[in-house]
Amino acid sequence: MLGVDACEFGGQVLELLWLAMCYRGIVEDSRRDTALDQEDESLVRYKSTLLGPVSCCPGDIPNVQVTSMTLLFSEGVPPLTMDLTGDLSKLPVFSLKEGVQYRIKILFKVNHEIVAGLKYFHVTSRKGVTDAYMVGSYGPRAEEHEFISRLEEAPKGMIARGHYKVKSRFIDDDKNVHLTWEWGIDIKKDWE
Repeated sequence: MLGVDACEFGGQVLELLWLAMCYRGIVEDSRRDTALDQEDESLVRYKSTLLGPVSCCPGDIPNVQVTSMTLLFSEGVPPLTMDLTGDLSKLPVFSLKEGVQYRIKILFKVNHEIVAGLKYFHVTSRKGVTDAYMVGSYGPRAEEHEFISRLEEAPKGMIARGHYKVKSRFIDDDKNVHLTWEWGIDIKKDWE
């Protein structure tokens, strides 16, 4: 059983490496091919079904767009959502009950090329703790991708209550920073 899983994993890694190395050439070829014979309607339809959409968005839109971040709670509390498409200079602050369990959900779009090794980092300033989440590798598509983190627990106890400042970054393996934003958490004894 272990050998089959290891082989399957190895095959997936090789496929991902091939996509990362060769995808740009495929995209270039498909762009060139779709540019040919634009007048022939049946040929255009045939190529679009064969090759799929070449690009989801115009070239001036960034390759990765992080659209929102949501805190999902396990206690049946409604989720708290932060819109990341607008003005990020305002520091949103979420009030959490101490010891509550939550997950972080991030919605993002990949517009032009495959992005390898997306990671979400956040540094909590009161504790000085850095959390890193491996998001994965994604290809372009019109719909948003979704990442949900592992289950986390908010700090608890009288000393842990108070305001926490969080600096978040969304980066990839090539060290491209796709988005940086700051937000806050107020840990309280109970929900307010």
